[in-house]
Amino acid sequence: MNYDEIIGKTAHSIPPSGIRRFFGIVEEDPDAISLGVGEPDFVTPWEIRDAAIKSLQKGYTAYTSNSGLKRLREEISEYLFSRFNAKYSPDEVMVTIGASEAIDLSLRALLNAGEEVLVPDPSYVSYCPAIALAGGVAVPVACSPENGLKPTPQAVEAAITKKTKAVILPYPNNPTGAVLNKAELEAICAVIKKHNLIAISDEIYAELTYSGRHVSVAALDGMAERTVLISGFSKAFAMTGWRVGYVCAPAEILGAMLKIHQYTIMCAPTMSQYAALAALVTGKESGFAAVEEMRDKYDMRRRFVVNAFNEMGLQCSEPSGAFYAFPSVKSLGLTGEQFAEQLLREKHVAVVPGDAFGAAGKEHVRCSYATGMAQLSEAMKRIGEFVASRK
Repeated sequence: MNYDEIIGKTAHSIPPSGIRRFFGIVEEDPDAISLGVGEPDFVTPWEIRDAAIKSLQKGYTAYTSNSGLKRLREEISEYLFSRFNAKYSPDEVMVTIGASEAIDLSLRALLNAGEEVLVPDPSYVSYCPAIALAGGVAVPVACSPENGLKPTPQAVEAAITKKTKAVILPYPNNPTGAVLNKAELEAICAVIKKHNLIAISDEIYAELTYSGRHVSVAALDGMAERTVLISGFSKAFAMTGWRVGYVCAPAEILGAMLKIHQYTIMCAPTMSQYAALAALVTGKESGFAAVEEMRDKYDMRRRFVVNAFNEMGLQCSEPSGAFYAFPSVKSLGLTGEQFAEQLLREKHVAVVPGDAFGAAGKEHVRCSYATGMAQLSEAMKRIGEFVASRK
């Protein structure tokens, strides 16, 4: 049977995730250290796990409403306003299967066939495939090292055509760690408003900024009515495996997303929703002490990793958010892919080639520092030896 004729053209054309490529090898190599997957090494705080256990003990195992537990949506609404001044009513909030489902829903709800979405390059690997699966066309906006790996309003405007529908704003950024400050966001949002576009703001790393408070796109003047805000609990609350996120949008947009969610998902897992509720309630009571503690530890690792890369001669700008370093390997005469393949083979350290996140990352690699200091120290030692052998 010729499966090339059976599998849909869109699914067939989408490449596999560049993040996952090396990790089958890593799992079979007991000496390997992985700096590839963006997953916190912290265990979900006990009070969050305990809330999920108690929800099961009480028999809370039925579906929730499609939008999610009402009290959870109320807490998300309050959290976004108190932490980031983003104003959404509980009726403008929907709980999803992680932020990933929210990305997919927002694109499918917004796009008609052939419409374009601007995506900063480099950016998270899922955006472009999700745009294609929604029938749209991803248009990269190259972010150069000279501009701090950030998009400029001029570059955004230059990429806009009559088919442009939305702009993805993924800040703090994966893989670069770049953060757009208020003035930078306002300049780009002025272009978005000028051309009557929608901003899809992926703020999953909002709590992981290292200088000042995160600025939400939805909190900027005139942007709430044209912003789809995506976030979740995976990164800041160490809840990756719980698969619970949320999306906030004007009621009309959220209603379109909810219809798709109803037919494909029904609702996010009930016990995960109770865990997320506990994360916000106990977090609020403690001033989000657990989040602050994790961020402080990431900050220490961030400074260690960036300093190590620069000392070994790999230019690495200091990430302002998230938990990734994005060093350039250009000085070695290697592409990111060549560097990653040779490093894994010779030194048993896994990093992700930068071009997995877009063509602009070709001469970079992404290294997650969401792992313990002992592993990071050993990984940096091995990478330093590898780099020295290439000079």
